Parts: sequence; structure tokens; C-alpha cells
Amino acid sequence: MSRSLNRATLIGNAGADPDVRTTASGARVAKVSLATSRSFQDRSGQQQERTDWHRLTFFGRLVDVVEQWVKKGDRLFVEGRIEYSQTQDDRGGTRYWTDIVVNEMIMLGSGGGGRAVPPAEGGGGGYRPSAPTTPVHEPDDDLPF
Repeated sequence: MSRSLNRATLIGNAGADPDVRTTASGARVAKVSLATSRSFQDRSGQQQERTDWHRLTFFGRLVDVVEQWVKKGDRLFVEGRIEYSQTQDDRGGTRYWTDIVVNEMIMLGSGGGGRAVPPAEGGGGGYRPSAPTTPVHEPDDDLPF
């Protein structure tokens, strides 16, 4: 049996505040640019740094989370699928786009506090805080054993 996989995993910083819009059908969409950087030595031994920019697209309940919590500079872990599209510009030329359609996001810093957004369920996605850093004591009186 042949299987295929389309998955992108990125850790980087939001390049701007989210751009949230509503489509003609009434669906809300959020777009965020994400910068990933790497350092390397070139052939002459000089230290270089390269920054790549990625277009992130969020749908469903993830839009609400992104709109409320993500700000320029925030460090994010995202996972999703790569999607290619094209549009016609004003001059009739074709523009090509590569987007990461995000289905999971974890905020890693700049006030994010490690909040996790689980994979999309039923096309939605949602917000679920990560495990607390201090233990929470709950009474054992309602345990079934």
C-alpha cells in the first residue's frame, strides 16, 4: 500500500501581527508571516545568517486563538500541510504562493507561556492550555476505585 505525507514543521518568530479576514462565504482566515533563521559558515569561513519567510494560514477555531494571542515577534511552533496556489496580478502576470496551512500551534515565548493548540478536529482546531508548571491538587473523593 502506497502512502504519502504532506507535513511541514516550523519554529520561528511572527513577522507581524496576524491579518484576519472574512471570505465571501463567511469563513474567517488568519495569515501570519513566520521567520526562520539559520547560521552557517560560507566557503571563506565567514559566519553567515539566513532568514527564510513562510506564509502561515489558519482556519476554524485557530483563527480566534491567533487573533487573540499571537503578536509580532512571538516565537511559534507550527505544524501543517504545504499548499501551493497561484493568482493573477493587475498586469495579467501569474503569481505563485506557498502557504503552510496550520493544524497545530504551540506558542513558545514572548508571553505565549507554552500554550498549545491541538491538531484540528473536524476541520476546527482549538485552544487548550498546556499542562500547568506547578502541580494542581484535586481531591480524590470522586474516584471510582
